[in-house]
Amino acid sequence: NSALNLVHKHGPGSQLFDGGPINHTKVLLEDMARVKWIQSKISNSISGTSDLKESNVSLPASYGSGGSSYVVTVGLGTPTKNLTLLFDTGSALTWTQCEPCIGSCYNQTEPIFNPSRSSSYANISCSAPSCIQLPSGTDQLTGCSGSTCVYGASYGDASFTDGFFATETLTLTPTDVITNFEFGCGENNQGTFDGFAGLLGLARDPVSIIEQSATQYGRYFSYCLPRSTSCTGYLTFGRGTVTSASLNFTPMVTIAQNPLFYGINITGISVGGNPLSIPSTVFSNAGAIIDSGTTLTSLPPTAYTALQSAFQKAMANYTSAPPIYPFDTCYDFSMFSTITVPVITFSFDGPINVNLDWSGMFYWVNASEVCLAFVANNADTDGVIYGNTQQRTFEVIYDVPGGQIGFGAQGCS
Repeated sequence: NSALNLVHKHGPGSQLFDGGPINHTKVLLEDMARVKWIQSKISNSISGTSDLKESNVSLPASYGSGGSSYVVTVGLGTPTKNLTLLFDTGSALTWTQCEPCIGSCYNQTEPIFNPSRSSSYANISCSAPSCIQLPSGTDQLTGCSGSTCVYGASYGDASFTDGFFATETLTLTPTDVITNFEFGCGENNQGTFDGFAGLLGLARDPVSIIEQSATQYGRYFSYCLPRSTSCTGYLTFGRGTVTSASLNFTPMVTIAQNPLFYGINITGISVGGNPLSIPSTVFSNAGAIIDSGTTLTSLPPTAYTALQSAFQKAMANYTSAPPIYPFDTCYDFSMFSTITVPVITFSFDGPINVNLDWSGMFYWVNASEVCLAFVANNADTDGVIYGNTQQRTFEVIYDVPGGQIGFGAQGCS
């Protein structure tokens, strides 16, 4: 068991917090770009299944950048240098900015990692098996600089990182160390990364930290995303200690088009305990993934319209607020000290039902601009993404060898 603190990038517990207000327009535009990027990589055909393995480590985690996302702080190199990384179940490669910035480097809070000052850094050869199979985790062909492996990775909003593929010592906690960890040492990095030092890749691929730490932690990890920017959650590798009083599991699904994503089967949605009239084929035809880096859950238009209609009916006594892109169902709660909202329940294969926390139903700009935190896809066949807002306060467990994903209410306590 190894645990890291997890915090929101915009929260006071984050190394990246600058005290300024959140730019909600920027956050939401970046999130919509990520949704389109992920949907371009997944098809509407899915097939069930998984992989195969135990110790554990838990890390504090907090809010991050690139939409409304979360970061953890790890150590890299010898001697160890602390780096704050965005953690992402939708990406495989772990990377950080490195000196010298041959192309360009964006501004980050901590000093940029200098591999020449680490005694444990080593470049990976072009002929190494890990270099040859790296494109499965980056969707880009690798290159060579002399005999050294060169990687590239790009993201949905035109952000990218390029540099050397290398090995280093990764320190999760003083007693949890991964030697010869393969990562990207980025000397040319541009985009909307803003403050954090790079990315911690948790997707299903040989280059992911999940596979690289399989002998220590058995391809088993969990996290809890805190309710607000001022709270701390965690990211745990290994089975650890269950923090939720009750856990329910749904099968982990493999997305045929891009198997690095964690697929799930959504079977229905209820509002206030009343199941919505949504044909079961609406979800099965689209296919769905769960993603830690996407802020909002994107639904097939048929499902979103049913959810919107039922929610608006239940909230008829509250004052509507003007729409804010990409939302069309917003409220002004500034005159209320308490509000009563209908519980939104997601049903998954199992069968299991997950009652969202109130913080998982709304996107809060301020008290007079509070919006239903879901968006509609362009078509019913577009892939569904179960976003991080809806995962807040839950202990979310990824049991890769067991082929299942678990949800436990009040998991951050």
